[in-house]
Amino acid sequence: MTGYTAAVVQAASLPFDPQGCADKAAALIAEAAAAGARLAVFPEAFLGCYPKGASFGAPVGMRKPQGRADFAAYHRSAVALDGPEVAVIAQAAADADIFVVMGCIERDGGTLYCTALYFDGVQGLVGKHRKLMPTGSERLIWGFGDGSTLPVFDTSLGRIGAVICWENYMPMLRMAMYDKGVSIYCTPTADDRDTWLPTLRHIALEGRCFVLSACQHITRGSYPADYDCALGDDPATVLMRGGSAIVGPLGEVLAGPAFDGETILYAQIDLDAVVRGKYDFDVVGHYARPDIFALSVDDRARAPVRLG
Repeated sequence: MTGYTAAVVQAASLPFDPQGCADKAAALIAEAAAAGARLAVFPEAFLGCYPKGASFGAPVGMRKPQGRADFAAYHRSAVALDGPEVAVIAQAAADADIFVVMGCIERDGGTLYCTALYFDGVQGLVGKHRKLMPTGSERLIWGFGDGSTLPVFDTSLGRIGAVICWENYMPMLRMAMYDKGVSIYCTPTADDRDTWLPTLRHIALEGRCFVLSACQHITRGSYPADYDCALGDDPATVLMRGGSAIVGPLGEVLAGPAFDGETILYAQIDLDAVVRGKYDFDVVGHYARPDIFALSVDDRARAPVRLG
């Protein structure tokens, strides 16, 4: 398949209601598929919630009891990969015969990870990418992924991979993805600034790939009334304003950016455009200088305990 419709879903999650959020995601998947989409990309931390403005009671050198309680609530709202929320997304992808990239907060024991999940309509959950470098205070509440979850999936829709939010400012990570031949480069994000679109356009030009970015549009009113938020408690306050977009391999903006509310953006994907783009620039091919520059990637799982 060289041509099809792709979608990026700009929507508010349902913070601290993972099952309700999974049900909302399933309805959005069905909506995108009904509009002809074969691929749908959701924002960072859509399942499990992005805790915008929360401090988790952590001034430097101390942890407040309320912060521990806040983390426990956040931990409960995360999803396990064998849990019912993930099963709902897998079923929705199967019913719609669509490939889905879903941002979530993954619960693994006592640790949470910011994760992108990959769902194939036929095979269900086929893989994940854990964010390698949480940004700023995210490091307080999320663990670090390792090189074992950097997959790119070879599908009829192209070679699909995901890099989350500010990981996209890691040049070596981008290079590793280009080397895997990614043609559908997905960027679930929480970055709603004006500077994000230039980043997407640079990546598209650098990798000669399609870039699909999804960000939430969410207000303070979506969170519980007692949620600790540094941005205030006015329900109308916009905590993330979106900015979702789709960019083509020569940096052309095909859809978005959208800032006005919840929406689904669509664009036509022509996989032949990826090859045409590499005519004059292939960063891991004829435009590389391996005699001068080389990148080593450790893709082994790094478990803290190894038995045997």
